[in-house]
Amino acid sequence: MKKTTELFFSFLKIGAFTIGGGYAMIPLMQQEIVEKKKWLKPEEVIDMVAISESTPGVLAVNFATYVGYRVAGVWGSIVATLSVVLPAFIIILLLSTVLAAYSDNSLIQAILKGIKAGVVVLLIRAIVKLIKICKLTPFNIVLIISTILVSLLVKGIVFYIIISGAIIGIIYGLIFAKETFKA
Repeated sequence: MKKTTELFFSFLKIGAFTIGGGYAMIPLMQQEIVEKKKWLKPEEVIDMVAISESTPGVLAVNFATYVGYRVAGVWGSIVATLSVVLPAFIIILLLSTVLAAYSDNSLIQAILKGIKAGVVVLLIRAIVKLIKICKLTPFNIVLIISTILVSLLVKGIVFYIIISGAIIGIIYGLIFAKETFKA
């Protein structure tokens, strides 16, 4: 019961205090799940982002479901998943009525622009943390740069980028890795 309660409040906080969803949640997830609760290791965050992005559904929901299951089994996954979406559901319900009435208000527009700028900063910080966790090799650097270029040129291909990265990683591992793959 204690673990599900911890999951509930941790993911409720992540869901409530992350504006922008998806990748914008990564810094708070790292802080809460890795640094504070120690439910995942830092390098596992990268794996979870890759898995969460390559499976159907929203990153935060997939991530919460995985962490919840890992910490407290099926009930943990249910609690974590519901608690991460609950704040967004309530906030969207309330804000949609306010924004519908005041969408042309210049103050509301200015607030939204400020929030967007803050989200960009959080994303950059998350990227820097994830890059530090990756063991940067010439191969990884080339893969990161080429992936960024492809994603800037072609829209809507996240799934294909992740699958391609996995395939390239497997091929690289089979050809150049010093260790054999462990089943």
